[in-house]
Amino acid sequence: PKMKEDHCLHAALLCLGVLCYSHGLTMEKLNHSRPSLHGHHEKGKEGQVLHRSKRGWVWNQFFVIEEYTGPDPVLVGRLHSDIDSGDGNIKYILSGEGAGIIFVIDDKSGNIHATKTLDREERAQYTLTAQAVDRNTNRPLEPPSEFIVKVQDINDNPPEFLHENYHANVPERSNVGTSVIQVTASDADDPTYGNSAKLVYSILEGQPYFSVEAQTGIIRTALPNMDREAKEEYHVVIQAKDMGGHMGGLSGTTKVTITLTDVNDNPPKFPQSVYQMSVSEAAVPGEEVGRVKAKDPDIGENGLVAYSIIDGDGMDMFEITTDYETQEGVVKLKKTLDYETKKSYSLKVEAANVHIDPKFISNGPFKDTVTVKIAVEDADEPPVFLKPGYIFEVQENAAPGTVVGKVHAKDPDAANSAIRYSIDRHTDLERYFVINAEDGNIKTIKALDREEMAWHNISVFAVEVHKQHQEAKVPVAIKVVDVNDNAPKFAAAYEAFVCENARSNQVWPACHLLCPPPFLSSPHSLFSPPP
Repeated sequence: PKMKEDHCLHAALLCLGVLCYSHGLTMEKLNHSRPSLHGHHEKGKEGQVLHRSKRGWVWNQFFVIEEYTGPDPVLVGRLHSDIDSGDGNIKYILSGEGAGIIFVIDDKSGNIHATKTLDREERAQYTLTAQAVDRNTNRPLEPPSEFIVKVQDINDNPPEFLHENYHANVPERSNVGTSVIQVTASDADDPTYGNSAKLVYSILEGQPYFSVEAQTGIIRTALPNMDREAKEEYHVVIQAKDMGGHMGGLSGTTKVTITLTDVNDNPPKFPQSVYQMSVSEAAVPGEEVGRVKAKDPDIGENGLVAYSIIDGDGMDMFEITTDYETQEGVVKLKKTLDYETKKSYSLKVEAANVHIDPKFISNGPFKDTVTVKIAVEDADEPPVFLKPGYIFEVQENAAPGTVVGKVHAKDPDAANSAIRYSIDRHTDLERYFVINAEDGNIKTIKALDREEMAWHNISVFAVEVHKQHQEAKVPVAIKVVDVNDNAPKFAAAYEAFVCENARSNQVWPACHLLCPPPFLSSPHSLFSPPP
């Protein structure tokens, strides 16, 4: 384009290549990414000025490498005006961001230096303005030119994970390649320049159980059939390394605790083949007899076990329930037992998982059986009468010592102790009866009168000879049978009157109507005595 006769201010970047190379940059990368700011001009026809720039160069950018710690200030670049003849009459002025503090300019040569160490992660670029003025008059010799100083990144930041510790769960026996968790690291270096922020993930601890995808940080299972019951928790260390994982890159690590969650892959198993139990014949229905337990290494609902009786001669006498807090089968009495009738029972008990995972059905069957043998213990029981109650008859006026009847009780225990009988005197206060203590015969002591008491209700005790605290009681009803021991009696004395003129076979009421006695005032007083 056409320009005024005033020449433009141009800049030349000096001697920065060596510094960049020392930080691992290649010459080719430098030539394409770091511009030279020195323009070349040729005078064309008719006084025009032609502007020619090298391909890929931008005139208004400088680059300075970050974190430089050398003894001398870093030469950022050089400003130079074409009208500068080198006689010192031109003065270069720098203004803008960091001018005079971070960046200083030699007002004679135009050399710009950085006086402080720069950190790209704090600030990536600075915008400055340069101008050439007359040293004596400060008159601008050309318009101000704005340019940018970009801070060139070096690999000075290691990768950092979002969390120092991760926790993850994965079901046991998961297929190889099952995703567990994704860990992510970040790098503060420039992701657009070089490989300083290009991260590669690797696993330092946790092999061969787990692997990590190098580019994504996704942790996956690496072994099949990992068993929670064998090992539940794994500690994995993941590394993120920049520079694409190459030598010289910086790295950061994180710890991942991986817990295998339970699946129902184990059936319940009884630790023994037979359980021995005992119960007293005196136990009442509902009373606990004993407990069985099948062990299931699974946890939670996967380890829940239900118990049932599936066979045995005691199915009608016993039942089993499940205690879900202890995971035990509780054997209970269902009916009353009798040692003298049956002394032992056998049950076949089954323990089965409540929840079954179809994926592991081939590991089944998810149940087990065990034999439970129950011995009935003899209890010290009281005597038992052969009947729940007795009814006897005895004639009234029977002679004292007459046998009324006989009660009989026995000891149901195996010892079959002798029995002694007695009458509860609270039920025979008048002592009409006596009982033979050894054979249970009841006799009268004195005569009975049916007309006074037709029934006598007494109670008889039976006790064991050697264990008198064991007693039984039975009601005895004695009926007094009537005999003809009383002559008839009129309730009162009667008087009769006959008319003197009465005819033969004449009935008294008809007669008195013809000649009533003087004391009878009415027919209702026929049998009233005279006054």
